[in-house]
Amino acid sequence: MPESGDRIADRYLLQEPVGTGGMGVVWLAWDERLERRVAVKCARLDNDRATRRLMGEARNAGRLHHPNIVGVFDFVDEGATCWIIMEYVPSRSLAQIVTESGPLTPEEAGSIGCQIAAALAKSHNEGVVHGDVTPENILVTDEGIARLTDFGISRALWSDVTHSTTGSVRGKPRYLAPELAKGQPAGEKSDVFSLGASLFAAVEGRSPYGEAEHPMAYLARAVEGHIEPAHRAGPLDEPLTALLEVEPRRRPDAARARKLLTRAAPPPPHIQEQLYDSRVRGGHGDLASRTLRLSRLLRHPRDFTPFMLQPPRPVRRRRHPLAITAVALVAAGAITAGLVLFGPWASKDEGYKGGRTDAKPSATVQAGAIGDERTADPCGLLDAASLSRFGGTALDPDYGEIDRCDVLVRNNSGDDNADVQVNLDSDRDDFADIVSTRLVGSLTVVTLKRDGEACERAVLTTDGKQIRVIGKQLNKVSPDPCQLADAASDRVVGQLAEGPVPRRSSPPAKNSLARLDACTLLDATELKRLPGVEADNHDRGYGSWNCDWSSDDGNREVEIQFSRDNSLDADDGTPVNVAGTKSYSIADEAEDDSCTVRTPHRTYRNSVGDPTTELFQLTVYAPQPDGQLCDTAAEFAAAAVRNIAKRLPER
Repeated sequence: MPESGDRIADRYLLQEPVGTGGMGVVWLAWDERLERRVAVKCARLDNDRATRRLMGEARNAGRLHHPNIVGVFDFVDEGATCWIIMEYVPSRSLAQIVTESGPLTPEEAGSIGCQIAAALAKSHNEGVVHGDVTPENILVTDEGIARLTDFGISRALWSDVTHSTTGSVRGKPRYLAPELAKGQPAGEKSDVFSLGASLFAAVEGRSPYGEAEHPMAYLARAVEGHIEPAHRAGPLDEPLTALLEVEPRRRPDAARARKLLTRAAPPPPHIQEQLYDSRVRGGHGDLASRTLRLSRLLRHPRDFTPFMLQPPRPVRRRRHPLAITAVALVAAGAITAGLVLFGPWASKDEGYKGGRTDAKPSATVQAGAIGDERTADPCGLLDAASLSRFGGTALDPDYGEIDRCDVLVRNNSGDDNADVQVNLDSDRDDFADIVSTRLVGSLTVVTLKRDGEACERAVLTTDGKQIRVIGKQLNKVSPDPCQLADAASDRVVGQLAEGPVPRRSSPPAKNSLARLDACTLLDATELKRLPGVEADNHDRGYGSWNCDWSSDDGNREVEIQFSRDNSLDADDGTPVNVAGTKSYSIADEAEDDSCTVRTPHRTYRNSVGDPTTELFQLTVYAPQPDGQLCDTAAEFAAAAVRNIAKRLPER
């Protein structure tokens, strides 16, 4: 048995036991190499296979960096005994708090719940399922900061080491999801149920399965889907009902659970302040921008209001007068960072092969796929004439992101009355508010709940990507946006039934931003303007037409996005000189503690003859005064202008 004064791996000096759990004694120890306190957990394993599995789970947990996750620092294998070295968090478990002080108020439980849901959203984005979300594994500091511990570790022990009192079912029966009680494997939705069960117990003082004398009684109730009603939940009643949904497919994912809990009971200001000032390590560039935004959601007070439960970066208004919420660009995967010009346009344009609605399926790209992101033509999926029953229609091919295409619907007076937008996405979203899904051949069409004046549909492609279709009313008397979205989705599905997304009919102009990789426009030296932001901590969006660089703690970020507009003028912000180019800056448009600079690159007439400005918008996110932030953004934009000039011919 370990004792105080023992040294683990000739480095971690055991000081005193601070708790016990399913793994045995938890020790407070001193890391003599880095001179810091750590928590050390001991696991006694029977065989090498169990050790390898536990090491794998510890490795998974070790890559999760989030202010609401207890970090894993090290794994020590001493044969029959393994040690997991973790971050030491002075705290009490949620189970201890309820035992010692009684049930929590709905506001207290909700504050803890939205923090833990954020931790689960992070881990699920990383492909890590916790598998044992219980009050014992939720730690709460004296300041009210909630931390989730033992990621994957308990599951590894269940699988290879211990035998539960409930036979083949692994986990604590009071908080076990019904699907696990039926013998199904642990998944993301089962983590969400267990969070709901833990919060229910924190508020009500009992399991959502009621009270029973034997674990098998809880399992029987779980299999039956017997959920007790809450009596003390108050504002948490609705989110707890959602989280404790018996059918997993109707249960929200962790990101949606966070929104529901935040809306019902946001953390009090002092916790928001604590999270904002926190310097806990955050996600890395390959986790995609949504990870950074999740971290930021826990750091900015405004982000805890219902308003910020909407997508955090709204697309700006259109001149005539379209304003549609954009689909966030997500990571396209690892692409060699050193490339300057991408795709089939990088060398010989004569090698480009494409077409529009008459494009033939590629021999290497299957029907229903997006295929090569840079040559896929979103306008090839839309047909203005097919929407003519809603009014006069006109294709608007060059507005907003390069992966986007629109059809405008006009009334009898010729005014823009409605809009249909198509966006191509590298990755699929985790949808909330799903009304229905239907399978059309090899494609899945997702119908989302109407949101005011907008209706969205998603077509899931055969290559693991998605196409978003958005119908939007622009006036009070307008076509129904859901009918618009359905009609356009039918058109998209019809096109994809015959082949992949059509190719663009021609490569972009020689001096177009579409030929560039946005991630090459700022280098390590230039990024030093914003301390903590690292050049290799970056994330590419669809087609490499946007890129963001971040600090490890998620508090600072620089983002470049290529876009198009009718023109730039005073409506776009305050005029600012960027390397001799008249640009416009505006603070706090994307979110609090941000400044966006829009810089025109070239003007041209698009395929339907409309004047168009190609531009890049550069946004800096940091906890700085607006003036300082906008000055920094302008300096970054100037560096980008200089690098664009090196890579493209004269405009």
